[in-house]
Amino acid sequence: MRTSIVIAGLWTLLAGCSQSDSEPQSTMIADRVFIGEHIYTVDEQNAWAQSIAVKDGKIIFVGDKQNVENYIGETTAVQQLGDNMLLPGFIDSHAHPVMGGAYIRSLSLDTFAGPERWYQQIEEYSQQHKDDEILFGYGFLASAFGSDGPSKRRLDEIVADKPILILDEGFHGGWVNSKALEVLGIDANTPDPVPGFSYYKRDVNNQPTGYLLEDTAMDAVAKLGIITADSVALGTGDVIDIMNSYGITSVFDAGAMDVDNVQLSVLENLAQNQQLTVRYIGSHMINSQEHFATGVDRAIAKRSQSQGDGYHINMLKIMNDGTIEGKTAAMHEDYQGEPGNRGETVFSEPQMVQLLSQATEAEMDVHIHALGERAITQALNAIETVKHAFPRHRNRFTICHVQVMTDADVERFASLGVIAQSTPLWASYDEYGKEFVSNDQFNRYFRYNSLSKAGVTLSFGSDFPASGAGSLGMSPIFNMEIGHTRKNPGEPDAKIQPNKNESLDIASLIKGYTLGSAFQLNMETQIGSLEVGKMADLVIVDNNLFDVQADKIHQVKVLETILAGESVFVAK
Repeated sequence: MRTSIVIAGLWTLLAGCSQSDSEPQSTMIADRVFIGEHIYTVDEQNAWAQSIAVKDGKIIFVGDKQNVENYIGETTAVQQLGDNMLLPGFIDSHAHPVMGGAYIRSLSLDTFAGPERWYQQIEEYSQQHKDDEILFGYGFLASAFGSDGPSKRRLDEIVADKPILILDEGFHGGWVNSKALEVLGIDANTPDPVPGFSYYKRDVNNQPTGYLLEDTAMDAVAKLGIITADSVALGTGDVIDIMNSYGITSVFDAGAMDVDNVQLSVLENLAQNQQLTVRYIGSHMINSQEHFATGVDRAIAKRSQSQGDGYHINMLKIMNDGTIEGKTAAMHEDYQGEPGNRGETVFSEPQMVQLLSQATEAEMDVHIHALGERAITQALNAIETVKHAFPRHRNRFTICHVQVMTDADVERFASLGVIAQSTPLWASYDEYGKEFVSNDQFNRYFRYNSLSKAGVTLSFGSDFPASGAGSLGMSPIFNMEIGHTRKNPGEPDAKIQPNKNESLDIASLIKGYTLGSAFQLNMETQIGSLEVGKMADLVIVDNNLFDVQADKIHQVKVLETILAGESVFVAK
C-alpha cells in the first residue's frame, strides 16, 4: 500500500541527534521504538541490537532494551518484534523503475520455464487481450532457442493479423511475428544499424527471422507506439508499490532508456502526489556512438535540473556491451560455434577514457555496463588511466552485471577501488547459456565470493524489468537465496552454477543490498545501516535470515517497510 510521506533533507548530510547506548538523554522522546532480539544493524562496530528509537525520520538510539526506555514517552509508538527480524531498508542498486513502469502491466513470461511454456503464455495472453492492437510482453531467455534465437514462425501460428513484440529477459533483444516486421518495414533489404551488435537475425536467404538484437529491439518498441506518458506514470507507481512490498526503500535507476523523454515528468508527478515512497537516485544513460559527444554534458544538465522531492538524477551510466545469450557481450575468445565472433563493445577504450575523464572533471560518479570479460577488462583499463590522470578525484566507479571475469580482474577491482554491482538471481545454473561459452568461461561466472574476499565493495540490485523473473525479480530476499545457493530457488537438488565456491554468505548478501549499495550511491553516511543519525529506513521480516534453511530463504516474508520513520508497506 502507499502511505503519504514527505522526504525532507534527503540530499544533505545529517547532523545532530547523536545519542549513544551509553549516554541516553531522557529529554529526547522518540516517535517510534522497536524492541526485539533480531535487530541486525549492518554496522561492523555493533552488528546486533535489541532496540531502535526513531524521531523525525532519523535514528536517535541503537542499543539494549533497558536504555531505550529513556526515549519512550506518552506519544511514542512501541513495537515489539517478537521473533521477527529488523534490518536496514533494502537498496536496489540497479533497476529501471520508470522504464519498468512501461512494461509492468504487459505479458511477463516465466523466464525459468522454456519455449513451450512461453508459447502457451503468449497464446493465453492473446485470448485475454483480443481487443489490443499490439500484443506486448517480456521475459524470454534467448539462449533457450539455441544459437539462432527465437523465430517468427511460432508467433505467426498464434497471431497473424496483429503485431506481437516480446522483449527478452535482459531487454537486449526482441522477438516479433511477421505482422510486426511488416508494420516496421523490416525485410531482406533493411540494413543492420551496427552489424554484429545491433542487427536483425536472418536466415540463409537474408530474410529476417523475427529476432531483433540490441537497438533494433528498442527501436521497434518506439515505432510501434507501445509506450505513452500516462501508461508509464501509472506503471511506475505499480513498480514502487511492489518494491516497497519487498522491503526496498531506495533505488538506483540505471537508465530510463526508451522512456527517457518522460522520466522527469513521471517522477515529479509521483512526488507531487506523495507516491514516490522510495529514495530515487537516477542516471543519464549513453548506449551508442550517437550519444558519445553529448552524453556527459546531458548528464550534467540533468543533475542540475532534476533534484526534486525525493529524487535526483546525478550519475552517468555507460552501456558498453551486450549479453551472452545474444552473443553481444565482449569476450576474450570466440563464442562456441561462431569463429570470429567475440562480441562487441559500444565504445573503444580511448573513448571510454574520454567519457570517464569528462565525468571525473564534473565530479560525477559513473556506472558502467560490462557483462563480458573483455568489456570488464577494458572498463578497468579506462578507470585505471583516469585515476592516474586525476589522482585527487572523488568519483566512484561501478561496473555492473560482471557475468564473466578473469582472475586478474578480480584483483584489479580491489586495487582500483571499483564497486562490483550484480543481480544474484542470475547466478542460478545457466542450462542454455553454457553452450555459448567455453568450460573455463562458464566456471568464471558471477564471482561474488572471490570479489568479496579480495575486499571489493559489492552492491546488489534487480535490473528490473530485465531481471528475468518478472516482478519477483525485484525481491532482495528471493535474490539472496540464489546468491547463497547458486541454484534455482526452492530446489535443493538443482544444479549448482559453477564455481560453487562463489556462493556468498548471508551477511555479505545483506550488506550488498544495504550498506554496499548505499556506498555505490554515495549515501553511506545517510542510509544502509542502522546507526544513530542515519535515516530511519527499515524493513521487518518474519524470520531471522541467518537461521533459515538455505533453500527456504525465498519464503521469508516482508511484514513492514518503513521510510524515514513512516510505514510505506504493511503486510495484510
